[in-house]
Amino acid sequence: MLPRSRTMPSRIIHGVVEERQDIVHYRKVEDRTNVETETQAMNMEANYSKSFDDDGRLKRTGTFWTASSHIITAVIGSGVLSLAWAIGQLGWVAGPVIMILFALVILYTSNLLSHCYRSGDPVTGPRSYTYMEAVKAHLGGRKVKICGMIQYINLFGVAIGYTIAASVSMMAVKRSNCFHKSHGKDPCHMSSNGYMITFGIIEILFSQIPDFDQVWWLSIVAAIMSFTYSFVGLALGIAETTENKEIKGSLTGISIGTLTHAGTVTATQKLWRSFQALGAIAFAYSYSIILIEIQDTIKSPPAEYKTMKKATYLSIFVTTTFYILCGCMGYAAFGDEAPGNLLTGFGFYDPYWLLDIANIAIVVHLVGAYQVYCQPLFAFVEKWSAKRWPNSDFVTMEYDLTIPFYGIFHVNLFRVVWRSIFVIVTTVIAMLLPFFNDVVGLLGALGFWPLTVYFPIEMYMSQKKIKKWTSQWIAFQILSFGCLLVSIAAAVGSVAGVVLDLKTYKPFKTSY
Repeated sequence: MLPRSRTMPSRIIHGVVEERQDIVHYRKVEDRTNVETETQAMNMEANYSKSFDDDGRLKRTGTFWTASSHIITAVIGSGVLSLAWAIGQLGWVAGPVIMILFALVILYTSNLLSHCYRSGDPVTGPRSYTYMEAVKAHLGGRKVKICGMIQYINLFGVAIGYTIAASVSMMAVKRSNCFHKSHGKDPCHMSSNGYMITFGIIEILFSQIPDFDQVWWLSIVAAIMSFTYSFVGLALGIAETTENKEIKGSLTGISIGTLTHAGTVTATQKLWRSFQALGAIAFAYSYSIILIEIQDTIKSPPAEYKTMKKATYLSIFVTTTFYILCGCMGYAAFGDEAPGNLLTGFGFYDPYWLLDIANIAIVVHLVGAYQVYCQPLFAFVEKWSAKRWPNSDFVTMEYDLTIPFYGIFHVNLFRVVWRSIFVIVTTVIAMLLPFFNDVVGLLGALGFWPLTVYFPIEMYMSQKKIKKWTSQWIAFQILSFGCLLVSIAAAVGSVAGVVLDLKTYKPFKTSY
């Protein structure tokens, strides 16, 4: 018999309504479908939570070890080259002690900053992806603009400092080969201007690549290069000390009456040089503005700030140990004559090839580092300009340029003009003021107190709602004020160094 149609009523047999099998079947199908749909939804939600974090971004995979390596890579850079000179100004007692004090202050404020990655609750609150976003989330208002201004001025100064450092290393390669060929008979004097212009041209070309700082291999190359020249400097310092069979230097640093390229060191100049050394050490540790970005790579649980604290402890211990070794071995090798750039003090013809490798590594590192530091400034100006002149083709229009063996490259006229002008200006200033130590000290002074101490403390107090005139608030103010005095002293010493160097300097005519 054919099955009864679903449109007809159920049959009644002996007063009992027959249960239709077709309806039972469809009920079972429908029930099974609902269960399967709910299961799929739960599986999708579980898979989503496995693939994405609470902010909708891809799941972060960073660990204690990756965060530590990022910090160490970021810290160890061209600042290590001036540490022997810095200890040379302070002496065997004050030099290492001050370096350790800097490390302790930065360790403490970095831990405070790790709590500010999330606003509100440090475990579940909204995330900040950059240092500026953290300041905006916790402090807001005028302090965000002040922070931005300080940060961008600092980035501008770093571009000048890197141009000077790169030109010095490029010259060192040329001079080492000159000395090797002449066996030390030719003094091999030369000007740094041509090398600064060469570095500027390279940076103009690289600056036209949008988001060049996001190129995946850039940080790997930078890390390899920075470790290469840092370890070469350390090894040469140990070798020079061993060869001399004596440890040079004194307990109080450079002696009054020592003859330098700027003249004889007086009591006043020794004070300024000591202050300038504080700025050089601060510059070597200037990495607070990227800590939030590093923390944003860490997976949770455990809470990101807990992992970041452990990574900070390890990385600062490693870098401080390395810094003290580089600074002390360099000072032991050269004493009062410790050079501003460690790798220019070992002579140029023995072993000239090792010095060439180290100096080439510096140049390669600084080419990439220049872009890493300047791209945020480029992006800020271009974003502001696009908002200011949204209908200007010069500012907003992208043109397609076909490049052989590459493909289509997008060109924006405003980007070409603005970035080129920026590089030209920084290069010209570097040519006018080619004083590596003075610039490094000034940069360290400008960035240390506001970016490393003041804003992390203010953000932490805002998040924890610490009230005024409590014991914790007073302690924070004392720490902040003390670091402010250090920054002021370093800035004054660096400016005094520039003034002193200008007395014996002729613009665009300095030779080495």
